[in-house]
Amino acid sequence: MSQSAVSRTFTPGASVAPAMREKVLEAARVLGYRPNLIARSLITRRSRIVGVAVGYLRNQFYSEVLEVLSERLQARGYHLLLFIAPQRGDADPQLEEVLHYQVDALVLLSATLSSRLAAECCANGVPVVLFNRTTRGAGIESVTGDNLAGGRRVAEFLVAGGHEHFAFVAGLADSSTGRDRERGFREGLAAHGVTRIERVEGDYDFEQAGRAADALFARPQRPDAVFCANDHMAFAVMDAARRRHGLRVPEDVSIIGFDDVGPAHWAGYDLTTYSQPVGPMVEAAVALLEARLADSAAPAQHVVVPGELVVRGSARVPRDIVACEGRRVWRGDAAPAGSPSGRNAAQSDLEAFSPENGGR
Repeated sequence: MSQSAVSRTFTPGASVAPAMREKVLEAARVLGYRPNLIARSLITRRSRIVGVAVGYLRNQFYSEVLEVLSERLQARGYHLLLFIAPQRGDADPQLEEVLHYQVDALVLLSATLSSRLAAECCANGVPVVLFNRTTRGAGIESVTGDNLAGGRRVAEFLVAGGHEHFAFVAGLADSSTGRDRERGFREGLAAHGVTRIERVEGDYDFEQAGRAADALFARPQRPDAVFCANDHMAFAVMDAARRRHGLRVPEDVSIIGFDDVGPAHWAGYDLTTYSQPVGPMVEAAVALLEARLADSAAPAQHVVVPGELVVRGSARVPRDIVACEGRRVWRGDAAPAGSPSGRNAAQSDLEAFSPENGGR
């Protein structure tokens, strides 16, 4: 067998005849042969290792993304190397630590990580994709959900449900993700004449979000609608409302999150939330990485993956919600925009939502 035939057999995606492939694999089994990936990387100058830096995994969204990302990269012949940033102090992994392993590319998988590490990696020739946040730094790709549209949609849904007192539980101040969700929420409410919004800091942290909820619900005029910048905080707010303040959800207060993580489906939470579709977002991130590795001079791309409002039982449902082929559909109110329950005419078409609704 030729060296090139053996090389193609052990190279993911390479062209090799089935008969030759089987012949090579059988010889490898007899000889106990394994390709030396380190030696190969010295020749190809590619380690086929993708570094993934994550701030923390307590937020279920990131653990779900990590699982899917690992599957997609392995299917393309890449190996994933995980860097977990320290919980306190500088939230970024050390640049030297990342570059020491000669990763082909880096995915920053957290809204808590700064853009500084991304810029430093790009300056050292390592392609970077920001996941669930964005920046306008040169050469830095990004993939996000539709944070602005999601915030607006949540606002419209709560207004249509007849709520009067609104609150927002914010993430981190330097997070583009949280800023866009809040901006969309405020713009959506402003379109209906609502300008007063109670705002508390949750910092994307479960315990902090619970304390923020305690402060909200202890006020003389407590909110009857709370939008949380992610599901992780929404669970904490819901626990505080029910267990420490004796509030009924959604009868006394509606609570909406953002992400649509697994526990949002659980009967104990049954959380209404705006989804970030993990599969399409991961596919977009992997496609950006491969394109950048193929052409390092290509302009940076910023991909926004649309989501949808998943209607479950944690928020008061507008009167015009109907069942349609097993799904819940919100038609929207026909009242003119600017009235207490109005919506823009352009947004009054049928819109479909996911069916996990607990029978409500």
